[in-house]
Amino acid sequence: MVDYTDKESLKHFLEDNDIRDPVQLNMLFRHMTGVLLEEMLETERDEHLGYTRDEGRSKQTNNSRNGYSPKKVRSNQGELELQIPRDRKGDFEPQAVKKHQRDVSEIADKIISMYARGMTVRDIQSHLEDIYNATISSQTISNITDRILPRVEEWRNRQLEPIYAIVYIDGHRYRVRKDGRVQDRTVYAVLGIDLDGQKDLLGLWISGTESAKYWLGVFTELRNRGVRDMLIATSDDLPGVEDAIKSVYPEVEYQGCVIHVIRNSLKYVSYQDRKEFSKWLKSIYQAPTEEAALASLDKLKEHWGDEYPLAVGVWERNWDRIRTMFRFSAEIRRLIYTTNPIESYNRQLRKVTKNRSLFPTDTSVLKLLYLATQEILKKWTMKIKHWNQILAQLSIHFGERVTEYL
Repeated sequence: MVDYTDKESLKHFLEDNDIRDPVQLNMLFRHMTGVLLEEMLETERDEHLGYTRDEGRSKQTNNSRNGYSPKKVRSNQGELELQIPRDRKGDFEPQAVKKHQRDVSEIADKIISMYARGMTVRDIQSHLEDIYNATISSQTISNITDRILPRVEEWRNRQLEPIYAIVYIDGHRYRVRKDGRVQDRTVYAVLGIDLDGQKDLLGLWISGTESAKYWLGVFTELRNRGVRDMLIATSDDLPGVEDAIKSVYPEVEYQGCVIHVIRNSLKYVSYQDRKEFSKWLKSIYQAPTEEAALASLDKLKEHWGDEYPLAVGVWERNWDRIRTMFRFSAEIRRLIYTTNPIESYNRQLRKVTKNRSLFPTDTSVLKLLYLATQEILKKWTMKIKHWNQILAQLSIHFGERVTEYL
């Protein structure tokens, strides 16, 4: 897919399609609009007949396809000539472009756009009926959105940058009807910051289990898609992540999420003491060096250890996971001590999925999250703040691992 916010991608898109002026660009978009509308009409005819073109030999009806009729309509890109599907009996009445409809402005991408913004199938049906007086069944809407599945797979298997400065890993749970019962499934996301300081989502994976073997498959896939190196990786305490990522990228610096350690620690502190306890914690994770942080941890244990041994123990058990950040400057540390960037991405996904308490399949989850992700990616146009300074520091810290790609 083309990233229309990226000048290089847009340049290649224009070159590949031999676009030399606005008139040619409009003609291309007009053609794309026509293709989408004709796909919608094909989907409607398939549903009306009860079988697809590939299922013709096993059809359960005496009705069949009967070619196409040309029809000229108006669109935002100008006049379109559509090929309207016909059936042998003549009782197929398309809804996306009705028999006497001559204007299809803004209808072409409405269904997929509404789906991407989190509207349920029922919401979409109601909206289309109110605005366009078009009655489209839930199965038709599902079939139309299924037509983006090849794009989903193309995106999930696309080539990636050879190196990412920082990689964030996190997951979000969804409920899916699988094998006749409702199951909890987790969609894992990997977000990367490249050497240009730009964010990108590297992929989505859905699973019901977490293990080093599972994560080994994820990172091996990223390696096969062109990621030769990762400098720093940060995640919550997901089982098996650290071992798996280091087996594929042995030189990666792994940083556990400090915010999750803080939250887990405060669970064992009574409400009236949390504010004071938090001040003591701040002296640990904001310390200028690891030595100073360990000294603050010793003071925390001395002052609070008898009253809240479990809260102090959380820091002692997780120290090896979170100590990496003390090797870096404050600018880099702010980027890696928390998984906030990917948690922000997950919060935006929740806005889209909040109306869906249950998904029918894993594919339906990935389909919606892919569409929502494409909307989110359009907003990721700015570099990370102070990136030039951060990149200079990374170049010194990691040496040739960075400079060979600059």
